[in-house]
Amino acid sequence: MDENELLKKYNSLYLEIIMKYRGDIEEHESLYIAELPRLVTPQDGVVKGLADTILGRFPGYRYDDNFYDAAKAAFSHVRDAISTVSLPVQFWLSPAQTINYSAGDVFDKAVLLCSLLVAMGNASSKVMVAAGESERRILVYFELGNRVIALDLEKGSINEARDKNELLRSIGVRETTESDLSVYEFNDKMYVDIA
Repeated sequence: MDENELLKKYNSLYLEIIMKYRGDIEEHESLYIAELPRLVTPQDGVVKGLADTILGRFPGYRYDDNFYDAAKAAFSHVRDAISTVSLPVQFWLSPAQTINYSAGDVFDKAVLLCSLLVAMGNASSKVMVAAGESERRILVYFELGNRVIALDLEKGSINEARDKNELLRSIGVRETTESDLSVYEFNDKMYVDIA
């Protein structure tokens, strides 16, 4: 039996085991929504190492002059170097695990990107999740000067808004009407329900 066939058999066996114990795994992986800040780890050595590598692309790095371009470089790295995978169970990866495995779901990638942005000096960086019955949007955004920059890993886009209300409107949250979306944001220091 060649190596690829053996690998396929192992993967099938591992998937069978995971599915058999899915309930137990998810029970131990449960995390209250207000505990989400624990997932953002800008001080982790692996995260700091990647942040330093990205900042190293900017000789004489100065936050005021270079952060926006460094943030775009971090976004590109997470978008392109980290494979998007969907696991059959709810499982939280730490940013260091996402880096080490070069894989994670969109949520894991957003948490990694937020961790990198905070590690690179922007404490306003947050993960924003808007979830409805049939959809879920995950963005990372940060404030820079009088702008709000939204990084959308799913769409691969970077958008700018005048303020947070404009950003919320762009994802379907209206100030004057009831929204069917539940919206929350978090980083390593805070968690807030928005809508």
